[in-house]
Amino acid sequence: MAIETQQNREIDGKGRSIRELLAHRKYLIDDNYQREYKWEKKQVIDLINDLSAKFLESYREKDDRGAVARYSQYFLGSIIIIDKNGEKYIVDGQQRLTTLTLLLIFLRHRLSDQDQKGQLADLVFSLTDGTRSYNLDVPERKECISALFSGEEFPDDDASKSVSNIIERYADIEDQFPQDSINADALPYFADWLIGYVRLIEITAYSDSDAYTIFETMNDRGLSLTPIEMLKGFLLANIVETEHRARANDIWKERTRALTRIDKDEDANGIKSWLRSQYAKRIRKRTQDAVPEDFDLIGTKFHRWVRDNQRDICLTTSEEFVQFIERDFTFYSRWYERIRQAAETYTPELRHIYFNAQHNFTLQYPLLLAPLKIDDNENIVLRKLCIVAMWIDILIHRRIWNWRAIDYSTVQYTMFQVMLKIRRKSDRALAEELYKSLNSTDETFAINDRNANFGLHAQNGPQIHRLLARMIDFLETGSGQESRYTEYAQRGRGKYEIEHVWANHPEWHIEDFSDQHEFAEYRDRIGGLLLLPKSFNASYGDLPYVKKRKYYLEQNLLARSLHEQAYERNPGFMRFIEKNELPFRPHAEFNKSDLDIRQDLYRNLAEKIWDPNRLIQES
Repeated sequence: MAIETQQNREIDGKGRSIRELLAHRKYLIDDNYQREYKWEKKQVIDLINDLSAKFLESYREKDDRGAVARYSQYFLGSIIIIDKNGEKYIVDGQQRLTTLTLLLIFLRHRLSDQDQKGQLADLVFSLTDGTRSYNLDVPERKECISALFSGEEFPDDDASKSVSNIIERYADIEDQFPQDSINADALPYFADWLIGYVRLIEITAYSDSDAYTIFETMNDRGLSLTPIEMLKGFLLANIVETEHRARANDIWKERTRALTRIDKDEDANGIKSWLRSQYAKRIRKRTQDAVPEDFDLIGTKFHRWVRDNQRDICLTTSEEFVQFIERDFTFYSRWYERIRQAAETYTPELRHIYFNAQHNFTLQYPLLLAPLKIDDNENIVLRKLCIVAMWIDILIHRRIWNWRAIDYSTVQYTMFQVMLKIRRKSDRALAEELYKSLNSTDETFAINDRNANFGLHAQNGPQIHRLLARMIDFLETGSGQESRYTEYAQRGRGKYEIEHVWANHPEWHIEDFSDQHEFAEYRDRIGGLLLLPKSFNASYGDLPYVKKRKYYLEQNLLARSLHEQAYERNPGFMRFIEKNELPFRPHAEFNKSDLDIRQDLYRNLAEKIWDPNRLIQES
């Protein structure tokens, strides 16, 4: 594509793969446009979900690597560049290029093939006279990107907002990448597909005025109707009476505005969750050449799906169209709004929704709406929401404890099947169905060959952090203290972090371990972990256990429980552990056998917190 301006200068547009965009090319950031990296967790999750879903549509385990050339391509949008005397400045698209760079770094760490690792490295930086020069050239980010690339810790206490955001978004990629469905065998294929068959349009201007014109046109003048607007138009067009149509229009506007006050896309997300929860009957099969079904089509083209399925969802008369907006849309959108608010802000009666949202489990929204019926009163709805959210919470933590992924693409099919089973169920029948589903799986906290050594590894840090925060909260609130979960769950600058009880000194444990690898594996087991302020680890983390044990008395109750003074003049704590038969005990020393005892204690805590019997009690 090429168009000419009045000054007879061409503006070029070319489709490029990620390899073509980043290999041996440098991009600077133009200060006149967006300089900060501002993507949030939601955007990263959406990108990973979209990329993984598109890749998995084509990938088959028996494929040879050459088969990737036949996989479906994915269009990721456009970027706008100003070419100033051969130097390329990004006007629009640096958010995507920055995130893609983080994804490439992540993949490089996970791949084993050195040639492929080298290919990805070439898309992140070039090497001149032994010095790395990053392809996305932003000086303030260099140290941060270098640390991520090298797998090193980066001290972000005094970092800029962009740098802090980059570190957090990289952690989101580690947390959310679907490592079950795109496992070690599939990962080389995914990397090949990503750099070769994910494409963007690179639009290049040769003056600031032309670049700004393109930027303004693409960001301010889009006149295409959104799916929300097209769905509203279809529904209103089928309402005959003018008065009814006007009233339905007012209701539609009021409800969509309420949802967009949560986030700009929540009107569409709310409608997708509602339609999926109540009407979707099929989902794309996990077989080659399978076609999109209800669940999938609602996620991409819900306005068309409603039009094509209007008879199946009882939209045949003007009165039914009125009722669809005034009754159904009003009911489900209001509860979706309430659910989303509970996901964003800790609310005691709906706390499990908040916990699930912290794991970025977006599949909870259609599941939560599925059992709701139009004639349910508020108490019944709240009870159903608690049951479903609690079931999801138990399922998530059982999977985490058994080293199973909880990402969207891995569990989507299973969650859809559950959604069908619980659709419009009574609260009692709902609890019984979900309780039965938990008892039919081997993913529990009971010790087995898979989970006996459960603990920290390179990818599950955020999950372990939240799991420890839940344990502390359960222990402290049960002992009569105020909940501090939202404080403990905070990660990042000045917040909490995972602390190893053992300092990283294998030479202190030569009686228990024959080599450093065995020591490192044992050290990472959950029984040897605590959650403490970042400043604590900086001050005391490298001390021997016997010297830092007294400082644990100033911290949360799980850490204090290592010291005998935690059990003195603390009747609330003592009553709680006795009532729940929890094997707490102090540890004057912390050797291998002590860690084994704490490992079993933590397992007991997990069984109490995520006990399926709570579902029946809730109903």
